[in-house]
Amino acid sequence: MAEEKKKKRRLLKPILLGTVALAAAIQLVPYGRDHTNPPVVAEPQWDSAETRDLAKRACFDCHSNETVWPWYSNVAPVSWLVQHDVDEGREHLNFSEWNRKQKHADDAAEEVREGEMPLAVYLPAHPEARLTDAEKQALIKGLEATLGKKGEPQED
Repeated sequence: MAEEKKKKRRLLKPILLGTVALAAAIQLVPYGRDHTNPPVVAEPQWDSAETRDLAKRACFDCHSNETVWPWYSNVAPVSWLVQHDVDEGREHLNFSEWNRKQKHADDAAEEVREGEMPLAVYLPAHPEARLTDAEKQALIKGLEATLGKKGEPQED
């Protein structure tokens, strides 16, 4: 029994050292550290300041060029996930580049209504993005007024 315990201890040290070495090595991967925010070119014509404020709290980190990059966005592998989410978010809907056609502007209110946005993985680290039911309803109404509803023709 004691011999088995010694074997486990002997294995534990190389496993821990290997884990630490791997964690250090993945920090060298360059993806996930491009934390530049392009300039804000044009925003939508918001229906109200309240809608913009709610969108800024719940949406702008991934859907604008005003991303706030927290400290953990510099630590792989979390940095990879954060960079991917911001890149994807900006590609689909970017409130800072309203001068170009937005792929999913008319989906925004529906995504919030269905609980798809903000992403559940985002909320634990960003409690300010948690909206009360009243704030969620105000954001949905404001996004519909600002961006339109799915199925409505969008102005260019």
